[in-house]
Amino acid sequence: MVLTANWSYPTAMRFGAGRISEIADACKASGISKPLLVTDKGLASMDITTKTLDLLDAAGLGRGLFSEVDPNPTDLNAGEGVKVYQEGGYDGVVAFGGGSGLDLAKVIAFMAGQTRPLWDFEDIGDWWTRANADAIAPIVAVPTTAGTGSEVGRASIITKVDTAEKKIIFHPKMLPSVVICDPELTVGMPKFLTAGTGLDAFAHCVEAYSSPHYHPMSQGIALEGMRLVVDYLPRAYADGTDLEARGHMMSAAAMGATAFQKGLGAIHALSHPIGAVHHTHHGTTNAVCMPAVLQFNKSAIADRFDKAAGYLGISGGFEGFCAFVDEFNASMNIPKTLTELGVKDPNIEELTAAALRDPSTGGNPIEMTAENTRALFEEIM
Repeated sequence: MVLTANWSYPTAMRFGAGRISEIADACKASGISKPLLVTDKGLASMDITTKTLDLLDAAGLGRGLFSEVDPNPTDLNAGEGVKVYQEGGYDGVVAFGGGSGLDLAKVIAFMAGQTRPLWDFEDIGDWWTRANADAIAPIVAVPTTAGTGSEVGRASIITKVDTAEKKIIFHPKMLPSVVICDPELTVGMPKFLTAGTGLDAFAHCVEAYSSPHYHPMSQGIALEGMRLVVDYLPRAYADGTDLEARGHMMSAAAMGATAFQKGLGAIHALSHPIGAVHHTHHGTTNAVCMPAVLQFNKSAIADRFDKAAGYLGISGGFEGFCAFVDEFNASMNIPKTLTELGVKDPNIEELTAAALRDPSTGGNPIEMTAENTRALFEEIM
């Protein structure tokens, strides 16, 4: 094993109930005097959003809002958002919401000062160096779900509409300068979103822990992130007002996104094209894919999950962990197959080709080929 890697870790984070009250100070600390709050359509009219805009307005920062964000945000959403940002004379972005709102907000801040098209900055090789780093607007991130961890990420996943592909846009300066993690903002999440987002955080930790790349800091974070999900997601699911559980799940989400600097794998390689083409919820899709991918990777990961299972309080080593995942999914009404999730008449060949193009394939411990990837899709259908 070559002990060489490039590492970076999260930004300034303000964690705790009620800390949304510090949103104006967080903006000022980031050099933002006129922020554009970017969120999704569902959150735009909710009380937590209105309260946040009121806090900004009371501090003299205005109440700029952009909410034309699809559940799987697209390049068209990004173009509209950049136009609003530029025409409104904004000087920074408040990324507010779940993964969709956060991802799009970060892209708007990134693209607002660029002269090249969005897809010139896809996460391929050193394409990120094409960007004018000085033109990237500052970002304050406020997650309202506990799943993607996009608030501590340096990338966004955007759907390219004309090809129905999810692509990753990356730049180190897309990392928000300040994050406010306030578990009170997640209290209103319905059960199905609590489950889907929480299992997204779990998938991030599981895949980072499974990745063959060398990153011992991420390995430790992934393991503890799994423990937090195992211990606290059932509580958050059972009682959405349990602030302790909600808080630990917000930590687990940030930890999962930090850990997957070590790599993702087949779960995400499969779920990205499924979500892009069939518009399924990302975290729930990950949960559906996880049992089959664990068995697919068994020969490479069984030993490490034998150890992890003990730490997580799960008996039976790797097979016990797999049985736990099945029971965990079932306890939160996660579909067992993609068909049950709503995927109809899938083109397996196209999905397979898209999965093999996905950057996540590089972090899977077993090499993904056309044959075994097709078989995985057929199994989870």
